[in-house]
Amino acid sequence: MANPAENNVKNESPAQENKMGVMPVGKLLFTMSLPIMISMLVQALYNVVDSMFVARVSENALTALSMAFPIQNLMIAVSTGLGVGLNAVLSRALGAKDEKGVNRAATNGIMLLFICGLVFMLGGATIVRPYFEMQTDIAEIVESGVDYTTIVMLGSMGIFMQILFERLLQSTGRTLLTMVSQGVGAIANIILDPIFIFGLFGVPKMGVAGAAYATILGQWIAAAIGLVMNIRKNPEVSISMKGFRPHGATIRRILAIGIPSVVMQSIGSIMTFLMNQILIAFSATAVAVFGVYFKLQSFVFMPVFGLNNGMVPIISYNYGARKPERVKKTIRLSITAAICLMLIGLALFELIPGTLLTLFNATDHMRQIGIPAFRIIAIHFLFAGFCIVSGSVFQAIGNPLHALINSVCRQLVVLLPAAWLLAQTGKLEMVWFCFPIAEIFSFTLSAIFLRKTLQTAHARMLADDAD
Repeated sequence: MANPAENNVKNESPAQENKMGVMPVGKLLFTMSLPIMISMLVQALYNVVDSMFVARVSENALTALSMAFPIQNLMIAVSTGLGVGLNAVLSRALGAKDEKGVNRAATNGIMLLFICGLVFMLGGATIVRPYFEMQTDIAEIVESGVDYTTIVMLGSMGIFMQILFERLLQSTGRTLLTMVSQGVGAIANIILDPIFIFGLFGVPKMGVAGAAYATILGQWIAAAIGLVMNIRKNPEVSISMKGFRPHGATIRRILAIGIPSVVMQSIGSIMTFLMNQILIAFSATAVAVFGVYFKLQSFVFMPVFGLNNGMVPIISYNYGARKPERVKKTIRLSITAAICLMLIGLALFELIPGTLLTLFNATDHMRQIGIPAFRIIAIHFLFAGFCIVSGSVFQAIGNPLHALINSVCRQLVVLLPAAWLLAQTGKLEMVWFCFPIAEIFSFTLSAIFLRKTLQTAHARMLADDAD
């Protein structure tokens, strides 16, 4: 006869375990990802709204925002990349029931992101004007770009703290709270944009600078809400810095996963900067079109990134808990969902490119360049969903080097050289084919790396169980 005490332990265990270890994978992935996907769509919306309002100032102002994008993307790369490292380390500690490890990950993550915020604030005071003057001598573009970028960088601590608090919530499965903080910040930005840009309700007209102020205020609002949510609604994680001491091993683990992610995403900034240099040889309008494309593609990519943000803690948790079948099922469902989302995006860019450009007050010349550009670039959506999910799987399991190699090869080894070679034809339309060419290469490499990563991870989990 079974011991009643033993039965009680068995009955209580599932209830005590985090939902990431027991909830059906499909339902778990949906409930974890959907709030993040919605909030990231809202974020994509306010990025688009920024550009839509700025486009009504002038096409040169819109071009300035396109040239500022690499620096903005670099800030996002550093914050989200380190956030990926923090997320993976913290979620793995949760899966292993290591309470001290959870709290060490949280406090050391706060320290790392705070330091990065300070570095970008310093950059905002020193490097912005030289950055724009090396790209163009058109005075309106330079001045608009300097105004916008300086404000965004000096206020950059907001985006770093926002990402930090969101990652802490995501690591414990509280993605609905993440949606609330992101959503409120984004809505604040959207409301403030026209007020600051055009000087409504007695506020001075600030033009491009107004868009920057709206952006950083939205980020600071989201950060404040995220902090409150963590203090009141996230008991599994302690963010008290009282008596804090840096923990070398934890910092190294966060950086080991986070730095490749930072580098991988930062490569996007390098790619965008150099693509702008290739395109401006054709015209400033080509640069503006490329910037508009990046804003619009976020509507397609952000839901996939939201899916990834919901997927990573699930994989990390179950990898730490040694549950290989849950890991594999999460990956399969994520890839399927990502491909479906990308197909929707492909349809929009192929069928209504002119309508999309109209949102940005596009001139006839801009439409002439933009319509074929959108249709050609969008071909790479067919392959991008699989590549994006695969990269996040590498990071979640602690094998970020594969994601880094793939990203470097795609953007620096294939995409940029292909763009330069195609530019030698003198035909702008040919340049856009560098995107599908690079994505096909990335798809092939991702498939090879994913197979290898899953085989290794499965063997490790089985070995841990045997021990």
